[in-house]
Amino acid sequence: MQRSRRAFVVAIALLACTQSLVAHALEADSVLGHLHHHHLLTTTVPRNGDQNPYGIAVAPVSAGSIHRNDVLISNFNNSKNLQGLGTTIVAYHPDSGSLSTFATLPRHLPAGGPQCPGGVGLTTALTMLSSGYVIVGSLPSEDGTTTTKSQGCLLVLDSAGKLVSSITGAQIDGPWGNMALHEHPGGATLFVSNTGFGVGAADGTPPVVQRATILRIELAFGPGQPPRVTGQTVVADGLGEQADKSVFIIGPTGLALDADGTLYASDALGNRIVAIDDALTRTASAGQGREISRDGLLNRPLALVQAPGGHLLTTNGLNGQVVEIDPKGHRQIGAQWFDSDKAQSPPGSGDLFGIAATPSGDGFYYVEDDVNTLQLAN
Repeated sequence: MQRSRRAFVVAIALLACTQSLVAHALEADSVLGHLHHHHLLTTTVPRNGDQNPYGIAVAPVSAGSIHRNDVLISNFNNSKNLQGLGTTIVAYHPDSGSLSTFATLPRHLPAGGPQCPGGVGLTTALTMLSSGYVIVGSLPSEDGTTTTKSQGCLLVLDSAGKLVSSITGAQIDGPWGNMALHEHPGGATLFVSNTGFGVGAADGTPPVVQRATILRIELAFGPGQPPRVTGQTVVADGLGEQADKSVFIIGPTGLALDADGTLYASDALGNRIVAIDDALTRTASAGQGREISRDGLLNRPLALVQAPGGHLLTTNGLNGQVVEIDPKGHRQIGAQWFDSDKAQSPPGSGDLFGIAATPSGDGFYYVEDDVNTLQLAN
């Protein structure tokens, strides 16, 4: 989100606001109904001044400079608040309450090593493998606009934050949304949305382009080895994507994989949640998927997470609410204000992005990108 940034102290004052108020009546067994407190944990701004926290991933293991249960956060903007120019991943350490910089990448990668078309502009696509390697998406720009955006890539970092390889190719263009991950002995299956195909400048009223995809990537790795790609399959396509001056690109953002192999995705421009059946095994695209929920409390759904018990939580892009959905029953359970900041209209509009469950399953980490903070709801 590109806008002037308020001081970090303002975020502390916001905690006294009504952000924990329930937006709509919740059922007794709802996930949101058990969240009563919101805590500001840390600023997400590293020493180089990067802004606009997007992606969140909770470390599944201790490796290198990362401790198990650390929270990794990717920054999309640079210190001048230009989008597609962020180069840092920071790590929040719950045990100490401190923040450190896990990785600072160069804007343009040097020759002779891993390459990424257009350079580095880190997105919401962020995950950590149990082998200790971190994978993050890059959708870079030269001037903070989609006019100069490039294809980008997925970047693979070791547990010390060093770039070791990249994943590129014709099926990767603007890897954008939070990734879904399924690990198995000797490898992993990774899902990522791509929102760059055919998207141009954000001048005037840019057209909606029905070319966004969800790509399944098969990875193999051994002890101490970086992951290598063994296969790629487009499992969904024809989803909407659009250039936007305020938020760079609008497109499918949230991905959550159910234990039964169903992949849920937030279709932001369609204002709905869709399901991709048999996502782990299908050999062809499911097109735009099977609709689970549309409109109602949804207001441009972005990041998506599956809570214990199977319900989905999605952050709204056009207000400060998080919406709970029962995907099996195709029901919207309710919503809660995670950010009721009235500096935006509607309150909290454009503030929420990444969200991830705590390891204990009793809360959720989320970022407020207008004030560059990591928060906890429990």
